[in-house]
Parts: sequence; C-alpha cells; structure tokens
Amino acid sequence: MDNFLLVLAYLLIGVLLRRLPTMPENSGIALNMYVLYVALPALILKNVPQLQFSAELLIPAITPWFLLLVVVGTVLLLSRLLHWSREVTGALLIVLPLGNTSFLGFPMTQALFGSAAMPYAVVYDQVGSFIALAIYVTIVAALYSPTAAKPTVKGITLKIITFPSFIALALGLLLRGSEYPPLAIQLIDNLAATLVPVVMVAVGFALTVKFSKSEISPLLSALGIKLVMMPALAALLWFSLGYSGTAVNISVFQAAMPPMISAGAIAIMAGLAPRLVSGIIGLGILAGLLTLPLVSWLLH
Repeated sequence: MDNFLLVLAYLLIGVLLRRLPTMPENSGIALNMYVLYVALPALILKNVPQLQFSAELLIPAITPWFLLLVVVGTVLLLSRLLHWSREVTGALLIVLPLGNTSFLGFPMTQALFGSAAMPYAVVYDQVGSFIALAIYVTIVAALYSPTAAKPTVKGITLKIITFPSFIALALGLLLRGSEYPPLAIQLIDNLAATLVPVVMVAVGFALTVKFSKSEISPLLSALGIKLVMMPALAALLWFSLGYSGTAVNISVFQAAMPPMISAGAIAIMAGLAPRLVSGIIGLGILAGLLTLPLVSWLLH
C-alpha cells in the first residue's frame, strides 16, 4: 500500500506542477527523455544480470508471454472492429501487455502472499516484463511511431539495436554472472531509483480527465483488458490445466497489475497518443487500488 501511495503522490506532484505558469509546456517530454535514455537502461542493467532460470519456475515464466500474445491479438481485433487510429493501436500494443510487476508487484506480493511467494513474482517480472520491455516494446514503437520514417527491415533493425533499453539488455545479459564495480553499482542503483518518481511526475503533468470522444472507447477497453481480462485469462489457463498453488496464484496476481509505467513512457516518447497513454496509466493505478485487493481475496 505504501508504494501505491507514493505513486499517487508523484502523480499529484506532476498535476500541480502543470498549474505553475513558470513550467515549460514541454516539461513532460523532457522528463520522459530522461527516463528513456537514463533511468530505464539503468533499471534494466540492475535487474537483467540477476536473472535465474529454473524449470521449477516455468509457470510465472510462461504466463506473461502467453498473455502478451493474447493481448496483441485482442488489441488488433478491437482496433479493426472499432476503427481505432494507427497511433492509438500502437499505444495500446505497448501499454497493455506489460504490468507494473516490480514497483507495485513486489511489495504487494510480499504484503498479501508472504516472502515465500517472492521468487515467483521475481521470475514473472524478470523473464516476462523486463525482456518484453526491451525487445517487444522496442519493435512496436519502431513500427507504429508516427514521427518515424516509413519502416523498413534495415530501419527497424537499426532502431532496435540502438534503442537504449535494448543496449542495456544486451549488456546485462553479457554481464550475467559477473559483478559491477562498487561505484558502478551505486550509480546504477541511484539512477534506476529515479525512474518511477520521474515518469509518474511526467504522467501527472500530462494527465487529464478530459478525453475526446474517439479516446473513450480505447481508454475503457484498455482498463478492462489490463485489470480484468488478463488476470482472468491467467487463471483460466492454469486452473483449466489442473494446476494450482503459489506459482499459479502469483502469476494471476502479477497479471492483474496496472500498466507498466516504463512502457507508457516509451509510448509517449514515440508520439503514440500521449494523452490517452497518460490517462490509461494514471487511471489504471487508481483503479488498481480497488482491483488488486479483490484479486488477492479471490485467490485466497
């Protein structure tokens, strides 16, 4: 609950900053640039070298990738049926598959399920969310960004391999099993710790409760998919196969997390429906105050 309150505080700071006449209009863009090029790569460099693969943890490792495939198919289908724009479709493809599985997911798992459940939460986050953030989100941002030139195989490949989060992922995998120098550890930890405060201030700066008529449909669809459909699908997958226990419960609980803040920052920087993305992240966190305790109660 403390982390929820912190996120709300950062969000409120961003909202208040926007009311200051001395704040430049492009402040949100500058904050997101910092996140994209500094804080997010630092967070990936911090977490990826700690990846531990084990056959015993396949359930939380498989779940996020299964959900990613289903959500991509759902968004593309709804986009065609409801005639969403290319920018809106790209934004939802980035924001919806990934949840806030570390900053909110870890402490909520610890509080509601105990320390014995934490390894499953870590695997869900590390094997699913972080790798997908560095690879899948990079590809979608390159394909859908309205500010980018017409995509070609060479252009997309270049964007992927030069994207800060992908470079950090590659370095992190190369450095698995080795330790950073103490000063590097301190630098990476300090920079990574700034991600959530900075990006939530940026979201608060751009947050609005006024949406155009064309944004209502994708907004409501996004919240329904992220907070209801995804945990329901995770539960259906494993319970229908006869699996149960802590690994399944934590996989379902992590699937119920509000949208990943870092993914939202990438969508905004790619020019994909920034107002809609800020609304999905901000309102998703507020709605999560109600839905996460409910999911936990149902699992118990």
